[in-house]
Amino acid sequence: MPDPMTVASGISAAGALLSAWQLRRRALRAEAELDLLQAELAAERHAASHDPLTGLPNRRAFFRLAATLLTDPGGQPLVAVVLDLDDFKQINDRFGHAAGDQVLVCVAQRLAAFAGNNLVARLGGDEFAGLLASPTADRRWIEHATRRLYEALAAPIPLGGRSIRVTASVGLAPVHSPAQLTDALCRADAAMYEAKTLGAARAPRQLVAEH
Repeated sequence: MPDPMTVASGISAAGALLSAWQLRRRALRAEAELDLLQAELAAERHAASHDPLTGLPNRRAFFRLAATLLTDPGGQPLVAVVLDLDDFKQINDRFGHAAGDQVLVCVAQRLAAFAGNNLVARLGGDEFAGLLASPTADRRWIEHATRRLYEALAAPIPLGGRSIRVTASVGLAPVHSPAQLTDALCRADAAMYEAKTLGAARAPRQLVAEH
């Protein structure tokens, strides 16, 4: 006959192994649930601070991040940029809102590529903003940056079986501190609308579609 003590010891060892296995399963389940919760929280934070269409920071995040950048004592001079697409409504009217969304995504990607590591955001509608680091932030640099940005946005945008060209009006203004951010954006916005008015005076503002 088996030794009762041996049997009892075996049962006890098996019970300990089962208990340890169950504890391990619970720990793994709790760890997985924690990872899922953290991922959901991260997704919620990202959704709260980013534009759902373009993936760029939204208006609220832009002002928060800009204030942080402007308080960096070792940072380069910064230039506020405001960008607005010309006659964007024509795209929605002629090609539909899905096409308009596609154009906004493409413009956002080009703006982000142009800005590199600098901050850019979608403020709403077809309006974008950014903070560009510059070596000097003088008038010559601003004019050069404006031309380069126009060129970056000027390439045709594929849209189904055709491509379209859209133009944008751009305004830039230097900014030196968080307290000056709102004023700099207002000056950049005024420069952008001046560019839009001058562009409208030079030629009819219309969407150019290329088949």
